[in-house]
Amino acid sequence: MADRDTLPLPLEVRTRLAELELELSEGDITQKGYEKKRSKLIGAFLPQAPGKGMDPSVPHERRTPVTPGSSSRYHRRRSSGSRDERYRSDVHTEAVQAALAKQKERGKMAVPMPSKRRSLVVQSSMDAYTPPGEEHIGLQDTSSGSEGEGSMQGEGTPTSSQSSINMENWISRAIHGSTTSSTTSSSSTQSGGSGAASRLADVMGQTHLGKSDVTSYTTDSIQVERPQGSTTTSRSTPKYGNAELMETGDGVPVGGRVSAKIQQLVNTLKRPKRPPLREFFVDDFEELLEVQQPDPNQPKAEGAQMLAMRGEQLGVVTNWPLSLEAALQRWGTISPKAPCLTTMDTNGKPLYILTYGKLWTRSMKVAYNILHKLGSKQEPMLRPGDRVALVFPNNDPAAFMVAFYGCLLAEVVPVPIEVPLTRKDAGSQQIGFLLGSCGVTVALTSDACHKGLPKSPTGEIPQFKGWPKLLWFVTESKHLSKPPRDWFPHIKDANNETAYIEYKTCKDGSVLGVTVMRIALLTHCQALTQSCGYTEAETIVNVLDFKKDVGLWHGILTSVMNMMHVISIPYSLMKVNPLSWIQKVCQYKAKVACVKSRDMHWALVAHRDQRDINLSSLRMLVVADGANPWSVSSCDAFLNVFQSKGLKPEVICPCASSPEALTVAIRRPTDDSNQPPGRGVLSMQGLSHGVIRVDSEEKLSVLTLQDVGTVMPGALMCVVRPDGVPQLCKTDEIGELCVGSIATGTSYYGLSGMTKNTFEVFPMNSVGALISEYPFTRTGLLGFVGPGGLCFIAGKMDGLMVVGGRRHNADDIVATALAVEPMKFVYRGRIAVFSISVLHDERIVVVAEQRPDSTEEDSFQWMSRVLQAIDGIHQVGVYCLALVPSNTLPKTPLGGIHLSESKQLFLEGSLHPCNVLMCPHTCVTNLPKPRQKQPEIGPASVMVGNLVSGKRIAQASGRDLGQMEDNDQARKFLFLSEVLQWRAQTTPEHVLYTLLNCRGTIASSLTCVQLHKRAEKIATMLAERGHLQDGDHVALVYPPGIDLIAAFYGCLYAGCVPITVRPPHPQNIATTLPTVKMIVEVSRSACMMTTAVICKLLRSKEASAAVDVRSWPPVLDTDDLPKKKPPLLYKPSNPDTLAYLDFSVSTTGMLAGVKMSHTATSAFCRSIKLQCELYPSREVAICLDPYCGLGFVLWCLCSVYSGHQSILIPPSELEVNPALWLLAVSQYKVRDTFCSYSVMELCTKGLGLQTESLKSRGLDLSRVRTCVVVAEERPRIALTQSFSKLFKDLGLHPRAVSTSFGCRVNLAVCLQPHRLGKLADQGTSGPDPTTVYVDMRALRHDRVRLVERGSPHSLPLMESGKILPGVRIIIANPETKGPLGDSHLGEIWVCSGHNASGYFTVYGDEALQSDHFTSRLSFGDTQTIWARTGYLGFLRRTELTDASGERHDALYVVGALDEAMELRGMRYHPIDIETSVIRTHKSITECAVFTWTNLLVVVVELDGSEQEALDLVPLVTNVVLEEHYLIVGVVVVVDIGVIPINSRGEKQRMHLRDGFLADQLDPIYVAYNM
Repeated sequence: MADRDTLPLPLEVRTRLAELELELSEGDITQKGYEKKRSKLIGAFLPQAPGKGMDPSVPHERRTPVTPGSSSRYHRRRSSGSRDERYRSDVHTEAVQAALAKQKERGKMAVPMPSKRRSLVVQSSMDAYTPPGEEHIGLQDTSSGSEGEGSMQGEGTPTSSQSSINMENWISRAIHGSTTSSTTSSSSTQSGGSGAASRLADVMGQTHLGKSDVTSYTTDSIQVERPQGSTTTSRSTPKYGNAELMETGDGVPVGGRVSAKIQQLVNTLKRPKRPPLREFFVDDFEELLEVQQPDPNQPKAEGAQMLAMRGEQLGVVTNWPLSLEAALQRWGTISPKAPCLTTMDTNGKPLYILTYGKLWTRSMKVAYNILHKLGSKQEPMLRPGDRVALVFPNNDPAAFMVAFYGCLLAEVVPVPIEVPLTRKDAGSQQIGFLLGSCGVTVALTSDACHKGLPKSPTGEIPQFKGWPKLLWFVTESKHLSKPPRDWFPHIKDANNETAYIEYKTCKDGSVLGVTVMRIALLTHCQALTQSCGYTEAETIVNVLDFKKDVGLWHGILTSVMNMMHVISIPYSLMKVNPLSWIQKVCQYKAKVACVKSRDMHWALVAHRDQRDINLSSLRMLVVADGANPWSVSSCDAFLNVFQSKGLKPEVICPCASSPEALTVAIRRPTDDSNQPPGRGVLSMQGLSHGVIRVDSEEKLSVLTLQDVGTVMPGALMCVVRPDGVPQLCKTDEIGELCVGSIATGTSYYGLSGMTKNTFEVFPMNSVGALISEYPFTRTGLLGFVGPGGLCFIAGKMDGLMVVGGRRHNADDIVATALAVEPMKFVYRGRIAVFSISVLHDERIVVVAEQRPDSTEEDSFQWMSRVLQAIDGIHQVGVYCLALVPSNTLPKTPLGGIHLSESKQLFLEGSLHPCNVLMCPHTCVTNLPKPRQKQPEIGPASVMVGNLVSGKRIAQASGRDLGQMEDNDQARKFLFLSEVLQWRAQTTPEHVLYTLLNCRGTIASSLTCVQLHKRAEKIATMLAERGHLQDGDHVALVYPPGIDLIAAFYGCLYAGCVPITVRPPHPQNIATTLPTVKMIVEVSRSACMMTTAVICKLLRSKEASAAVDVRSWPPVLDTDDLPKKKPPLLYKPSNPDTLAYLDFSVSTTGMLAGVKMSHTATSAFCRSIKLQCELYPSREVAICLDPYCGLGFVLWCLCSVYSGHQSILIPPSELEVNPALWLLAVSQYKVRDTFCSYSVMELCTKGLGLQTESLKSRGLDLSRVRTCVVVAEERPRIALTQSFSKLFKDLGLHPRAVSTSFGCRVNLAVCLQPHRLGKLADQGTSGPDPTTVYVDMRALRHDRVRLVERGSPHSLPLMESGKILPGVRIIIANPETKGPLGDSHLGEIWVCSGHNASGYFTVYGDEALQSDHFTSRLSFGDTQTIWARTGYLGFLRRTELTDASGERHDALYVVGALDEAMELRGMRYHPIDIETSVIRTHKSITECAVFTWTNLLVVVVELDGSEQEALDLVPLVTNVVLEEHYLIVGVVVVVDIGVIPINSRGEKQRMHLRDGFLADQLDPIYVAYNM
């Protein structure tokens, strides 16, 4: 061992170095600081050798880990207890290495590395990069021990770094592809990816993947060929060119890094999952989740039924005291000078010696004061039996001991708890709840602690969150009054009264109080005295927490019963000097020491060749957490090192304990060193099925257990099944240990139900007979009783995770993760493992704190190894692996990880990880089977089937236009231009249009005659300046307003065909102008008309950069009109000729123009007039974009046809003044108004807090009868409801808000005017819009099943308005074109006089034309010509009747056929998934989903700090799994406003998809789920 340590250093230098090492391992100084101080210390003793093995290409400062000094440091560290023979017992690391190697042979697919924005990456990976050849030097340091006191935490897992040198490179090869050169590619790219992308491509090149069910859309498996050497060249590639062009599943070649990663992910997922999905019958549409069927070959317990084990008789020694207080009285009076407790300061010097005399007198003083000096004589605050909190810091055992015995003497019940440091400590609220439920009103504390508590400005101690109001009482002698001579505490024999309450934190974070009776307390001390062989005046060193558990039982209670001397080592001293407890054992020649595995481990790390250590005095080393799976390696390693220092092997005594059952078992200190301790090498596979199999062939996945001795004296022990009735286990079965003894807890304070299940258990044998008439207590420990009555513990009930029917122990998984190289990656070994329930099964989550200096590449490498290791050893997938910055997981009072709090943070999305890797594809194996589409059935059977099941064919129609007698003068005219001329003659001064500006004042208005005259001038201009023929197309590029209307009628007067085009946005010319250009080109416009301002804009420098000025057709400026009238107004000869073209961009990003004939236009206006009852005396407020669809018709056409006045409010003005629209509606006393969803959203968000001030400004909406949202999508029910609720106070009738539905083939199919109030009696009312709730799962199978509101998987749908007069609707199957019954979801087909007459296209795509506009049903009524809307929906006959007494048919629009996603054979609508996602976290403001090569991609906008970005990944994945049974492939987190939204407020998902694949989104984070 000494051969490595060649430097002869003086002692003081060596101690200083030891301190430095500790500081480094603690994370108190950085690597750099360590190097600096260290070289300073030993600079003088170093031979000056040139640095060997340096890579000249790496600049000097980047390779701090390889200076000669530091390499000797690593040798020295190894020699000093990290990597020696003594670690051979730790099978774990070797198992992990071998498991990883095995994965390598399997050709494991590489994992796509997530992309992060630069600001999220603290440093790029080149900064701390070690050249491959030198990688092995000291990347492992074994102090991965955590401070997990009382948490489920890895308490020091010494790990072997055997064979790690070549292993390191070998594994990194396994994970990263072939050549080491590939590890050097740079990792800082614009929006993500790293050199990993090219490395992965490497691996992909070598891995030929077979086909599987995940992505079965390709015909062949995809192979990516990549020449070996190409990796190094990828550094200089431009932004988009990282990957070669790849053929994707859709046969579309894509460039771009993102799609390369997705492709690689798809390839990875094509490998078959481990458990094959079973076939099962799928009911009509009920989706069945697969229930994990037990594997017939799984190991089953075969042994005989176990017998209860009885401990030896509890021998009654004559002079044993009758109660603990009696013992204290005896020693306090007989030997008052005998030392009871010695406390240490942080330098390890004795601070204070408490003698038995002082303990006795002071405890009496405390007892007297709490009984007599609190409250008044008549009303004392505390009476015997009341509960009192003990709040003492960990470095003051003396004050605690005095207070504890003071309580026993006063017969009040102490409840020891931790010192609350801040108002919101982890778990502090639950402690408060315990205090409240115990009725605690007084807290005893020490002077120093009282001063340190947080204070309010007035100096009072604030009430902690969730705590009851407490009186803080300081127990220092100087503050107390002396008891009178005649006062004496009442000392009774131990009885059934409660002695103390020990708190216990459960798996879910709740805190329970375990009550221990006085008789149990005494019996437990007697049992410990007997089994440990304690004798009077022995010295015992205690490192454990003295407030609870083993530390309390040995160091405070049993010690007093036997008049022993306790040397208490505070945790703060252990941090400074981990060897302190060993030094105290030597100094005081202590016989017994109580420690945890962690303390042994720390001593190993800190141990230098200290000559003067001698542990021969120890006869017993109690290992408090000996039941932990990793304590065995600590014990072995400790023995290996210290055997040469006099430590005897038989001295190590692991014990098992639990708050409920106190000490469960303890190994007895024997004098016979020949009897080796019990060892069990068990198969993990067997353990996961709950059976014990001694492992033989598979060396990888084994768990080595040490025995924790035999049952306690006077106790009975048995093992019962962990769930269900407490039936005895078989001898080869793992179960929960139960103890029957006086010496256990008796109840959870105040919780009788839980008490019954835990403290009053009656185990029964296989025939159901009780094994004892006395109750047993469940210990919460899982294990078995081996040969010779030795107890073995395999885990805790709290750490148990049942995944897919197999049981895994959190501690084992922590141990595996800690054994993954480089071990020092995890900061102080701080790892939390817990399970969360997703989709009816538990899923494993691993959260680790990473070293502050780790790079992205390190993290990712480590994560992929951990996944493989856990998969290889435990055969279980990790659902989510998250890395957080060091010191950010919530801590328990002694520095361990607070598990339930960490889980809580994870679930609510406030853990803020810096790296996340989700593996739902590998873990989630219980998804429903993908739906197989049934072969289509013939028309006859459909008809018969519908008749048999009583379903009617889904069809409906609006009122019949022919039978409606109305005094409609406009009907006489075939053309709108004639209607306008007629109105200009008959009612010239009647105002048709009023335009408002952003201040709500009238900007301009038009009467009938003014409009007519302006239109005439424009017609003249077109003829003279434009030289246009009739039938020429003219693009109208105007802002929303009156010019647009005049220009439109001007075109009609001139015989031209107008096309309205949204003008370019002056602030965003580059993106908006090309769209204008495209519409002008596609519509074949011969000229453009616009205002002077826009003319100027088109000629500006910015505009010419986007579109060449010379490429525009002639531009006419209508601000400068000719003075004269046209000679003759044009009169079309045939009403079927074109009136205007309507161009619009659909949500899928398609630009489509439809042709509207004169006949259709007039029919449309008449239909709206009849539905909305529009007359010249009416006023209608319109807040819509006037460029396409119903918005254009309402803005420009309806007023001319019906003669009503339209109040026009441009939606863009609302951005300046959100209240504009509603104020106008109120001011003009408007009864009917039309708006868009974006307007409604602006009002809801912008005016939410202003309703009071609006009310005071006189805003009154009580006159509004109808407020119609004009849309081409499923009604947004949440938005309309919140709008109605918000403005209800301002008089808006809750039933006033409704929606309309239009599409490209028919600009308005439904429009729902409500008739409220008196009008309802006048006979024209339409019914309310009805809302139904449908089963979302049925909808995915194209079925409609109505369910009750609030039932699971219910989706609310609102009808899309009343069908317009003259419109007929039928629901047809989009594939077969057959009519459907009304319980089916199908495509909405429409037949109406105002259908558009076809698409206007340059190319004349006739097939599409005839399919969309002139379809016929394949059977049934095959004569009618229908137009296909491209939307899925269904019809429901409602119970409501309209005015004529007819039943009312409601149309429900579900979503666009183009947008629907086919996944797993089912049809999903993006909006449903998006709604779920937006609900998961407060910071998600918007979400859009799309699919790419059968992967679901979810894009979320983050409103919060970038630190929250990674919190969203698990939440999004969980909710989509839970609610939609889909696995998210990629989660993309972007800034607000990245998801493109069109003018109608609809998401442009396809644009988003293109942007994502072209790598243009600049995402904050992209996570590729495995």
